[in-house]
Amino acid sequence: MKYQRPKGTNDIIPGESEKWQFVEKIARQVFKKYRYQEIRTPIFENFEVFSRTSGETSDIVTKEMYDFYDKGQRHITLRPEGTAGVVRAYVENKLYGPEIQRPFKIYYLGPMFRYERPQSGRLRQFHQIGVEAFGVDNPTLDVEVMAMALDLLQSMGLKNVKLVLNTLGDQTSRAAYHQALVDYLQPYADQLSKDSQIRLKKNPLRVLDSKDPQDQAIVKQAPQITDYLTSAAAEHFYQVKDRLNALKIDFEIDPTMVRGLDYYNHTIFEIMSDSKAFGGKWTTVCAGGRYNGLVEQLGGPEVPGIGFALGVERLLLVLAVAGNSQQLANQLDVYVVGIGQATDATALQLVQAIRQAGLTADRDYLNRKPKGQFKAANRQAARFTFTIGETELANQVVKVKNMTTSQEITVDLTAALTNFGTVWQKITEKRE
Repeated sequence: MKYQRPKGTNDIIPGESEKWQFVEKIARQVFKKYRYQEIRTPIFENFEVFSRTSGETSDIVTKEMYDFYDKGQRHITLRPEGTAGVVRAYVENKLYGPEIQRPFKIYYLGPMFRYERPQSGRLRQFHQIGVEAFGVDNPTLDVEVMAMALDLLQSMGLKNVKLVLNTLGDQTSRAAYHQALVDYLQPYADQLSKDSQIRLKKNPLRVLDSKDPQDQAIVKQAPQITDYLTSAAAEHFYQVKDRLNALKIDFEIDPTMVRGLDYYNHTIFEIMSDSKAFGGKWTTVCAGGRYNGLVEQLGGPEVPGIGFALGVERLLLVLAVAGNSQQLANQLDVYVVGIGQATDATALQLVQAIRQAGLTADRDYLNRKPKGQFKAANRQAARFTFTIGETELANQVVKVKNMTTSQEITVDLTAALTNFGTVWQKITEKRE
């Protein structure tokens, strides 16, 4: 039998995993600047956590969730997105108490699962980086979250991105718009796709999110929610736009944007890239919005929230096309070349001294000739080689070669073994 990974999954092997580590490292650095702390929730949750929050008519619930009954006949779901599980943890652990600072800011990283047709940047097991901020219903926080998302993508090397936003209003706005949308769509009911015919009865806003070409043609002339906003909802959206302008952040308004999950309200946004990874078409790489009311749905108090998430696989596709491979590379600081059996123990000591100084180091373990060892150093993109032969060992020196400039110098072996940090500083100063 030939064993293979399940369809729609990937093995993240050495050479690729370093790129993931780069993305995760940058994310943690950016989130730290904005005072977000990490949360880790289970990969699986009770089915109701997602069915209740994501919406019974959303594609995630109706088509894409991996759900099953465990041995105790509990209905379990592999998490299809991060927010609902984080909200469940927020409520269960009473992170809304009076002693907790508001906004309560957290971030997460990890795998998600959706049963859909695998394609480039869209897998059945995929990974998200996301943030959530609870406890503040202030348009300024909406803007800070969007600014952080842009900061995150730009810190990773993405340049040509655009921010697109809309508002879904408050509950009163939604109710008025709901009726107007039903009145508009009802005459076209027979022409809608089967999915949208169901959505029209249960949640008409879902029709706006349809990918069916016939549905898209129908909703082009549909009324827009911005025409049905209450004064409070309109003011919230006005202040969001005003604060974005204050930060000189360019944005576009898309009145047809609704997002794919039912818990959103007020501000929603997407950050898009026209990367060649997607054929030059503007494609979403990061998305989010406000979800006041979601905490209450899962049994908590009335606490507003806002957040975003991005798909790591999709982001890496964009970074690769953008030419960031050098930045993502796992470059080796030093490769130690040992020539002759007599140098083996000293080469081992030198490798360990380099590592203890906080640098990366490697050496040969296969008794290869010098030519083979230098080839191995090149394959690993080593910045320097340190060579010890029997002559060097006798003279207590090490030959150092800059692999970029081919410049060679000699350093004292004892100094390298006992105080490598000082030796390295001198070597890099010579390089500069």
